[in-house]
Amino acid sequence: METPIVATGGTTISSGGGVVDRYAAALYAHAEDQNALDATVAEMEMLGRMIDASADFRRLLESPLIDVHQATRAAIAALESQGFGKLMRDFVGVVAANRRLRALRGIVIAFAALVADKRGVITAHVASAHPLTDVQRQQLRARLIEAGYGQVNILEQVDSTLLGGVVVKIGARLYDTSLKSRLQRLQYAMKGAA
Repeated sequence: METPIVATGGTTISSGGGVVDRYAAALYAHAEDQNALDATVAEMEMLGRMIDASADFRRLLESPLIDVHQATRAAIAALESQGFGKLMRDFVGVVAANRRLRALRGIVIAFAALVADKRGVITAHVASAHPLTDVQRQQLRARLIEAGYGQVNILEQVDSTLLGGVVVKIGARLYDTSLKSRLQRLQYAMKGAA
């Protein structure tokens, strides 16, 4: 079954079933065995930012036309130039050798989710019509803590179709205070009254 993963900026990445989860779990276990978990977590975050920021790097990851050996060398060289450690370079080399570079952004996201789960951090997916200000972010975090969600990691996404307000998804729970949904509810109520 295909698992859609939404990256920064709302880009949807499809990945084969549990492939990204298996790679993320393997990296987590290996980093833990090497006593390099904190460094690996930091480098995976850096890798995610690098993929999001560099169109050239994304093209390298996504192109089926590049030879696997050339892609592996290029990806490792890019990581080395950015100061990534041996463990991360070796991991990306394995991903490339297995022809899974297209899934690398999904692996980064799955790894972040695994780390959050292991550390007891709850991830709140927040969609808003406009980027949240620091004050709004702090208020949202405070409200979530009041609602019983201890440590909360907020993943933000801008969705201009919401018109205003926010939509917060935590696990299976959805809190929708968007203007779009309020207008839809009003529209349904008016149809029922007619």
